[in-house]
Amino acid sequence: MARTPSEYAVHLLIAGGHREQVRFPALQDFQKWYTAEVQAKANSNDFVQVPIKNIQGEYMVIRPSSILGIRVEPIFSGSVDRYG
Repeated sequence: MARTPSEYAVHLLIAGGHREQVRFPALQDFQKWYTAEVQAKANSNDFVQVPIKNIQGEYMVIRPSSILGIRVEPIFSGSVDRYG
């Protein structure tokens, strides 16, 4: 039986060696943001907003041209918290 991820952690590798992680509730939400903001403006130096849905009162902006790599990791909720 295939398990369904409860959310997706998206790891952004940014120029200069910086790394950021944001979470999306569904893979489709990430794909929609990536297509509309990152891919469409890949060579732009204008800031685009990165959605941070689980941290209230915070926001992040990034230049799409500075994103060097993206890793998408499915997160499965369970009774055992391995990361806490």
